Amino acid sequence: MHNHPVALVTGANRGIGQQIAKELAARGFTVLVGARRLPAGEAVARAIPHARAVALDVTDADSIAQAAAWIRVELGRLDVLVNNAAVASGPSTPGASPAEIKEGGRPSTAPIADIRSVFETNVFGVIAVTQAMLPLLREAPAGRIVNVSSGAGSLTRITDPAYAPHWVGGVAYGPSKTALNAVTVAFALELSDTPIKVNAVCPGYTATDFNAHSGPRTVEQAAREPVRLALLGLDGPTGTFSNDDGPLPW
Repeated sequence: MHNHPVALVTGANRGIGQQIAKELAARGFTVLVGARRLPAGEAVARAIPHARAVALDVTDADSIAQAAAWIRVELGRLDVLVNNAAVASGPSTPGASPAEIKEGGRPSTAPIADIRSVFETNVFGVIAVTQAMLPLLREAPAGRIVNVSSGAGSLTRITDPAYAPHWVGGVAYGPSKTALNAVTVAFALELSDTPIKVNAVCPGYTATDFNAHSGPRTVEQAAREPVRLALLGLDGPTGTFSNDDGPLPW
């Protein structure tokens, strides 16, 4: 059995996920850099002390199963799962700018294939990875699951006329994060009689490849709340949705 706590961060080869991995490693974790393409994960892991790369495509059942089996064989434990991997738009608009994401998510015209693609990663991928990793998390002294969501998934926020970016979620990205919030609550309820805590977090509008570096926040700021939730003590909450400023409305 590996003696140090182990954290798996999906989509950790860049952006917020990479920063979360760095900060958990700095706090004594052996960090697993989850990446669809193993060479990309390995490049990041080499630059982070106590990090290892694991091939993990959250939309591929075989990839998920192989990653879970590898973790059990190589490390024998998993203490933290950060479901960070996500997409903002479908395959018809790869690498889209915020304006293109807005247009591509227009409810009246968004391609159904694009909507399905976003949900496949942002919702079904999270469920599939969490189910696969739960046996390992159940064996941890105090497992933690952190789902990286978005303020665009808050129905309370996006129906408030004073919330300026209420349009940003469209019919794909925003609803996928609303669904992710519901998934978070569902897992938290099922696991409420265990030491495992499950919470959702909004990292804020952060400058990353995800939005063509248009966000005003740094990855260091964005990682702050996910890392806090990953390190919750035994008396910490479960089934919550928060950002740096505290609880967010569903």
